[in-house]
Amino acid sequence: FFSSAFCSPRTMARNHEKAQAMLNRWQRIKKDMEKDVSLRPYLASECKDLSDAERWRRDVMKEASRKISEIQNASLGEYRIRELNDEINKLLREKGHWERRIIELG
Repeated sequence: FFSSAFCSPRTMARNHEKAQAMLNRWQRIKKDMEKDVSLRPYLASECKDLSDAERWRRDVMKEASRKISEIQNASLGEYRIRELNDEINKLLREKGHWERRIIELG
């Protein structure tokens, strides 16, 4: 049924599986490289470098933005909304700490 000029469906599927496996492996490696192994300091005053302080402030803002967009979901229950609101308030307070630290370092 298949001539030698064409690949059999089995070979095509195998090549596709190989390509998918390579893509998955590449994406996993890329994701691992992007991860920052250092954790945000518990206290902003522990940070001694201006660029690190700015990075942590950006990190806090990203996290707060994610939670703000999540809280706008109308299908959330009251308990979850209150929980998210508390977390957002905590992050905004932490953002203020980082901003004060940036001013101290800068």
